[in-house]
Amino acid sequence: MDKQNKLIILILTFGVFGILNTEMGVIGILPSLAEYYGVSVSQAGLLVGLFALAIAIAGPTMPLLFSGIDRKKVLLLVLAIFVLGNIATIFITNFTVVLIIRFISGLFHPVYVSLAFTIAADSVKKEDAPKAIAKVFIGVSAGMVVGVPIVSFIASVASIQMALAFFAVTNALVLIATLLFMPSMPVKEKLSYGSQLRILKKSITWLSIIGVIFLNASVFGVYSYFAEFLTSVTNMPLNTITIMLFLFGLTNIIGNIVAGKLLTQNAIKTVVAFPFALGAVYILFFLFGELTIPMAIITLIWGIIAGVGANINQYWVMSSAPEAPTFANGLFLTSANIGVTVGSAIGGYFIAQMGTQYVILVGFISIILSLVFVFLRNYKYNNVQNNSLNSRVS
Repeated sequence: MDKQNKLIILILTFGVFGILNTEMGVIGILPSLAEYYGVSVSQAGLLVGLFALAIAIAGPTMPLLFSGIDRKKVLLLVLAIFVLGNIATIFITNFTVVLIIRFISGLFHPVYVSLAFTIAADSVKKEDAPKAIAKVFIGVSAGMVVGVPIVSFIASVASIQMALAFFAVTNALVLIATLLFMPSMPVKEKLSYGSQLRILKKSITWLSIIGVIFLNASVFGVYSYFAEFLTSVTNMPLNTITIMLFLFGLTNIIGNIVAGKLLTQNAIKTVVAFPFALGAVYILFFLFGELTIPMAIITLIWGIIAGVGANINQYWVMSSAPEAPTFANGLFLTSANIGVTVGSAIGGYFIAQMGTQYVILVGFISIILSLVFVFLRNYKYNNVQNNSLNSRVS
């Protein structure tokens, strides 16, 4: 990989961090935001919920609409929208207006992230694409998990306005770097909307999408209530829980790096092994959930495995439709967000009905369901490969 491509991937990694941090960073300051905007904490939760809803809606459509435009111009447009939106949330105190601004930003989230994966893959040899995408995924993990304590820290030592300004500054720096250092990237071969939408006729695409929904639910159905688990089951103090969440984010990044190597070496075995590895971790959770030191060690392992899983999700959908990469990446983002929504909803049900320690059940159920679709997808993929090989021989 030459220096220019390395620089492009680095900029995209920080860009994805800024986009994801805008989405998830507010989680750590929801009580402060509720006070700032004069609403309840549950209402403030809409700042996350509506953003995620916008991503789920826009995932299959927005990347498709922008697929024929110069990629640099699209990246700049999205970053500009995020910068302006982030600045507006600092000074506007009308909660409804802020929700609208964040919803609009959420609609453009899949455009940037899907393009980042596509550009990273195109910047290297085909066999090295998983490694390049894994580097961009470092930004995803950092934005989703590491950004939360950073923003919370800024709010505690400075002010809520400075915490909100962090979102704007991060995206503004990436916008400047994109403008100055990224070359023009016109689309060499424009794909018609029809040709891209045709991937929805393939059963392998739908098997991949449903598989990813359950794979992501298996992680985030438990992670959504991880702080509650550490509080009520492990009886950890709040400051220790914050450290645990931060360590989970760091090990998530390690998992991204590991995933790039594993998917490059043997993608199918990596995907099949993932649910079993995750299931083993959840068994340990259930057995040792009340013990602080074992839980700390298990959390580090879980973070690595979850980081691998994030890359698997993107690879699983993308490899089912390589002829329409940007659209496929949009479908990945939608299915991943649906997985988060479904997993957290079922996890909440188990907690309400059985107790916090049984949130692990949503992980096990999702794992079993994901395996069904992983094996079906593998069977379908092998048939396609075999039929293609037989046709060449004949």
